[in-house]
Amino acid sequence: MDFKFNCSLVEKYTNNSQKTRVLTEDWVEHNLYCPVCGRPYINRYENNHPTGDFYCNFCSSDFELKSKQSKSDKLSKTITDGEYSTMISRITSLRNPNFFFMTYRNYAVQNFILIPNHFFTPQIIIKRKPLSPNAKRAGWTGCNIDLSSIPESGKIFIIKNQLEIERETVIANYARTKSLQTSNLESRGWLLDTLNCIERIPSKDFTLNQVYAFESELKQKHPDNNFIKDKLRQQLQYLRDKGFIEFVTPGHYKKI
Repeated sequence: MDFKFNCSLVEKYTNNSQKTRVLTEDWVEHNLYCPVCGRPYINRYENNHPTGDFYCNFCSSDFELKSKQSKSDKLSKTITDGEYSTMISRITSLRNPNFFFMTYRNYAVQNFILIPNHFFTPQIIIKRKPLSPNAKRAGWTGCNIDLSSIPESGKIFIIKNQLEIERETVIANYARTKSLQTSNLESRGWLLDTLNCIERIPSKDFTLNQVYAFESELKQKHPDNNFIKDKLRQQLQYLRDKGFIEFVTPGHYKKI
């Protein structure tokens, strides 16, 4: 896998956003395999395709690419996306794409992450302020994607700090998350919120009371639910059944 962009492709371009799109999409097309099924390559859709930027014609997975230039090895907490209502419609549809997030520096890929489509909920899409009445697209409302709200289990590195992760590891990591997939957005939100809380507990072993400590935070996210602790116990059972945590003794768990 060659981390460098083919800069000869943009010698005649003057617009920076066009340069970025051409360079990053060309890199994906010529370097990336399908991280879902392992097929040696993925295909590129025509520009502005409604279901994404790339697809695998073997497993029918769709992928959308988001790229950001970075001056450090740290991943950004947010990434800029397009129109807010379009993004909400996309992630709540039955054809929600998986997302690729790329950071690059000096015309070379630094990090490349797959986030499976079942880790996206409307809550992680942050609405930006509408453009001013004097703007060319007055009233247009964009959005940001809050990467910090996505559990670490849902950030599957393909390249990390210019080190390529073994293909078998990437595919296995994706397959493991597949058990969390649900089309019910409310259930998906609760499951991912609970997983996020567990990952924020520093020790591998944790207690039910440590999970309950997130009750007030979760109440703000789910104001209509008056039984937060009951819901948390339900999600812990689900994560246990899916092999993400292990039941040790009553009220005590271990991360797997």
